[in-house]
Amino acid sequence: MIRAARSRRAENTGFACVHCGSAVPANTDGHYRNHCPVCLWSLHVDDLPGDRASDCRAPMQPVGLVEKSGKGWQVVHRCTACGHRQPNRLVRDGDAPDDLDVVLGLPWL
Repeated sequence: MIRAARSRRAENTGFACVHCGSAVPANTDGHYRNHCPVCLWSLHVDDLPGDRASDCRAPMQPVGLVEKSGKGWQVVHRCTACGHRQPNRLVRDGDAPDDLDVVLGLPWL
C-alpha cells in the first residue's frame, strides 16, 4: 500500500487512549506522543519509528523499560495482536507528562 506523505506536524495530534479512554493531548515538549500518559498503553501504528505505516492498529501493552543513550528512558510496548515490540521515549515535560508513579509501579521494575 502506498501512503501519502504526511508532515510531522500533522502527526502531533491528540487522541483517545485505546486502553483507558483518557483524552491524550498533543505533546508540547518538541517530541511526538504515541502513548497514553495515564496508563502508558500505545497503538500499533508504526512499522519503523515515526513511519505510521503499520496496518495492524492493535493496542500495544507496556512491557518493559530501557535506557538508550541520547534518548533517555523509554517504555517498551508489545503489540497485543502481532507481538511487534517498539520502545517509545517517556514524556517528561510539556502539558501532559507521563505519570511517573505508573512507570515506577510497573511490575518489571
